Amino acid sequence: MAKAKLQYQCRECGSLFPKWSGQCGECGQWNCLDEVLTGDTGKSTDQRFANYAGVSAITSAEDVTLQEEPRTTTHLSELDRVLGGGLVYGSVTLLGGDPGIGKSTLLLQCLANLSADNKTLYVTGEESLQQVILRARRLGLPEQHLRLLTETCVEKIIALANDEKPQIMVIDSIQTIYTDTLQSAPGSVSQVR
Repeated sequence: MAKAKLQYQCRECGSLFPKWSGQCGECGQWNCLDEVLTGDTGKSTDQRFANYAGVSAITSAEDVTLQEEPRTTTHLSELDRVLGGGLVYGSVTLLGGDPGIGKSTLLLQCLANLSADNKTLYVTGEESLQQVILRARRLGLPEQHLRLLTETCVEKIIALANDEKPQIMVIDSIQTIYTDTLQSAPGSVSQVR
């Protein structure tokens, strides 16, 4: 079992330090170090991540065998085009952009389309359920299969997702989500990481 140890993490750049300091030694920001508990696995970084990529060997690109992954169409042609034909089962897709450009609207349209044939869940951390439903009605989206949750604690979201087992889940927005294991603010580098 990994032994937990106290370290200090910069909420701006995410760097870890063994002791507190008024200034981050990496990015130079002041008063930005938060206490975090980290596990000491006793392995070097190289050993911990060695299994992710497999055996290290140089391979010619033409010798790599590709498997076509089945995709679920969003019924939004441009989004499907950007996603290479739709959503891949088990994948995580991050939709980013400036505030107010329509990320939440696009995600709600996508999920409304998908909810007719898939068990879906829309988790909102920024808006109330009423605001989400008002947007759906304004857009003329079908509501009968939309399942909504207002939550910002990642542990609670995971527990509910494990119980409900949605096939497709949207979390809007990742910057509002936090974990109980870190004491930094939601949206900080360490929380988002």
